[in-house]
Amino acid sequence: MSSDISDTTTPTFDYDVLEGFTPCERPSLNGFALMITYFIVFVLSLLGNSVVVFVVCSMVNRRSNTDVYLMHLAVADLLFSLTLPFWAVALNSEWIFGNFMCKVLSGIQDTAFYSCVFLLACISIDRYLAIVKATQVVLRRRHLVRVVCGVVWLAAVILALPMVVQREAFTPAGHHTVVCFENVTAESMDDWRTGMRVVRHTLGFFLPLLVMTVCYGCTTCTLFHARNGQKHKAMRVILAVVLAFIACWLPINVTNVVDTLMRSHILVEKCDRQNQLDFALQVTQVLAFLHCAVNPILYAFIGKKFRNQFLHSLYQKGLIGKDSVAMFRKGSAQSSLSSRVTSITL
Repeated sequence: MSSDISDTTTPTFDYDVLEGFTPCERPSLNGFALMITYFIVFVLSLLGNSVVVFVVCSMVNRRSNTDVYLMHLAVADLLFSLTLPFWAVALNSEWIFGNFMCKVLSGIQDTAFYSCVFLLACISIDRYLAIVKATQVVLRRRHLVRVVCGVVWLAAVILALPMVVQREAFTPAGHHTVVCFENVTAESMDDWRTGMRVVRHTLGFFLPLLVMTVCYGCTTCTLFHARNGQKHKAMRVILAVVLAFIACWLPINVTNVVDTLMRSHILVEKCDRQNQLDFALQVTQVLAFLHCAVNPILYAFIGKKFRNQFLHSLYQKGLIGKDSVAMFRKGSAQSSLSSRVTSITL
């Protein structure tokens, strides 16, 4: 089972005839190992993001703008992770879920992917407005948050439509297994792949990364000049979220750029290069998928206010007693001082 992906989310398969590469003996990661990895990421994401949704929903009237974005982000990560078991099974055998599920799951995954990236950019803008441009600006525009989230989901659905239209379950010529992939003619394959990758790299990574870099850069400068210690603590989560996004998605975007250049014959095709690229695509794809489970872990280990709110929510539901809450109550009062300029995660 070798590799190629025409986007940064769909698992890899082996069909060189479709891709236009010169056939080579190409190594791949163990299919069973990949399947287990996908299931582990699925479980971690399901548990972690469910906790985030639970915590934010339990806040009722105390949600900040960023908390609303975080809830939508968690929902998007949940949707993304729900598709992983299907790709995991396909990686270890073939696509057995039919054409309809191929289109539906591809659409869900692409929609969730774009929503996650756009919401991260929205969070960076929200933090910039709250900390750099004063909290009052955000408070006056709080009613727009739901509208922004609606626009984000709508844009994500529109961007996912081309993949839904072209994605089909079929058996490529010269192969014996069914795959879920773009079923386009050989003549239009290169143009289609290049166009989709340009859109995905631009709108799905580099542009949001630019927005996050500018907004968080300005925010960090403001926090450095602030004397409030709680604001300085907020920098840890800000930097952790940005670094996690870069660490998970930069490798696969760079790898796909190299892959596109090679398939466009700008870079010389050689079997050893194909093999190295093939392996890199599989490894970086696993790393990218891991991102849907990373943010809740960051909130839990770095965000003191998130932990306090989680315990308080469990207490309200009668799942833990006062003694358990009291153990973590220290520091809650200080955290509340900065609640107007930081989100639940900080």
